[in-house]
Amino acid sequence: MEYPSKAIKDAVDELASLPGIGRKTALRLALHILKKTEEEAERLGTSIVSLRKNIQYCTSCHNISDDALCNICNNNRRNTQLICVVEDTKDVIALESTAQFNGLYHVLGGLVNPLQGIGPGQLNIDSLIERVKEQDAKEVIFAFSANIEGDTTAFYITKKLKNLGVRISNIARGIPVGMDLEFTDEITLARSLINRTVVE
Repeated sequence: MEYPSKAIKDAVDELASLPGIGRKTALRLALHILKKTEEEAERLGTSIVSLRKNIQYCTSCHNISDDALCNICNNNRRNTQLICVVEDTKDVIALESTAQFNGLYHVLGGLVNPLQGIGPGQLNIDSLIERVKEQDAKEVIFAFSANIEGDTTAFYITKKLKNLGVRISNIARGIPVGMDLEFTDEITLARSLINRTVVE
């Protein structure tokens, strides 16, 4: 496709590199930005740069944060004896939107996937085990997508937690197999969390 300007082409190339954004959508977004005032465009650019430069990760749960401890870990009204283990930050956001969970989270940063070269040592599993011990956690909930990688990760962590006397459960499988948590509606997610099952 021919573009009327190199600046438009560069913007389309960058926008199209984002997940779920094709070149047509990228062009539509670039043209939309052109219609904004210079101040509005600068605010957008500044927010993206700030996102990349200023965001850090919570030293306790590994969730995205503005400070050393995220808002959830820093909230003294949360139940510190209940830890929900998730793959990524997007899953924390999805579960928080249900308003059904008052414990803490632990973000693994991925799932065990030998085919992609991701082993347990590359995930935040050791820090989870330490948290369970330090916080005297009573229950660990696995909230993974219903797929082989999620099941493998849950199995591995269960073996690591086996002798710590902690209750281990999975969210109920009201979520279709193969579907990511971020695309699941809030009611289904809430029911899955409430009706979680104990891992034997």
